[in-house]
Amino acid sequence: MYKNILLAYDGSVLDQKALIECQELANLGSAHITLLTVTPNYYAALGIDGGFVTQDKIDQDDKVQLEILNAGVMRLKSVGYQVEGVCLKGDAAVEIAHYAKQNHSDLIIVGHKHQSHWAARWWGSSTSKALIEIAHCSVLIVILKDDL
Repeated sequence: MYKNILLAYDGSVLDQKALIECQELANLGSAHITLLTVTPNYYAALGIDGGFVTQDKIDQDDKVQLEILNAGVMRLKSVGYQVEGVCLKGDAAVEIAHYAKQNHSDLIIVGHKHQSHWAARWWGSSTSKALIEIAHCSVLIVILKDDL
């Protein structure tokens, strides 16, 4: 039985909704759940002092992200889960794996969207694929559908 679960998503409302409502979560009632989102670190991603992204845009994105996270935490608490929310910045797979190891998570649940075009599958990066390679614990990948 899993005791310490990390539920990670990309920050969008739809991905969070899909993960929170996944059937696998129904069997994890006694576990402690951390709802985690990782937003990009704009400065690191661009390699310069902000580039085309203004500080106002970063602050607005952080505010929206925190609102989405808090709504997810409240939603899980309302149905009886013991849950906390965490928002990190950086590379999603690295931050998720690092947080999971530091906090002794024994399961990471993460969403994955299928890419419909071969070029996107070939060239695109995937947090869930990368996470499998670097995580210290089990990873449950939930296929996210666009029809939510």
